[in-house]
Amino acid sequence: MFTRLLPLPLIALVTAISAKNYTCPYHLYSVQIFSEDPLVIYIPGFLTESEARHLESASVGRFTSSKIADQSGQQQLASTRTSKSASLHSDEVVRCIEERALQFQGYDIPRTHLEPLQAVQYTLGEKYAPHTDWFTSSLQTTSEFGGNRLSSFFVYISTSDDIVGGGTQFPLLDAPNDERWCEFVNCDAGWEDGVTFRPISRNAVYWRNLRGGKAGKGRMGDRRTLHSGQPVQRGTKLGMNIWTREAELDGVYRSEII
Repeated sequence: MFTRLLPLPLIALVTAISAKNYTCPYHLYSVQIFSEDPLVIYIPGFLTESEARHLESASVGRFTSSKIADQSGQQQLASTRTSKSASLHSDEVVRCIEERALQFQGYDIPRTHLEPLQAVQYTLGEKYAPHTDWFTSSLQTTSEFGGNRLSSFFVYISTSDDIVGGGTQFPLLDAPNDERWCEFVNCDAGWEDGVTFRPISRNAVYWRNLRGGKAGKGRMGDRRTLHSGQPVQRGTKLGMNIWTREAELDGVYRSEII
């Protein structure tokens, strides 16, 4: 007797169909404040195992070469970002994750401030050079875009058992004082290059990109949130970006999550 394996596109379809009657699970997870200024919080177990599997199947066949926005706001390929990415269509499972990300930030941020969730896939040698998630060009922060990016989550959906490299490095963060952080942070490397979070499945890093003032009134990008996706030296990594804008995005840019 044998079990017949379904092809990946069919697995994704079955998963999507079963998600129609999905109820958000009661999900407990812990948080650890890594830095108060800038605010950086580490979140073990941000995703459930079933959510991670769903995101894996929902992103199958949808990846294209990752792009970055230039000073005019146009998306283009760049040698500084060599991963593959895909916007995730909103279904009941994705909506639960969106709601969790919103509640994490308090009750004052509605779903209209969220960008579509973006899955990112890194294979051998792929990376994202140091960058900030907040924008310096006013063309990228107009009202239709919802202003600048207020906050970011980077979620490690899944990583291969043999992964080497692929961490998320913040070169301007101070080293931790407690050795217990070494479970989540690469303490084997020197601290002269800042702090590198290990790519651990289902865990997440959250940070605030802007500081000071209120939306559109004196908020500034925090250069200390400079970070990079370190090259994968062995294995693979599947991650996810959850970005929150200062204000409501135009429906054109929210089409994936409506």
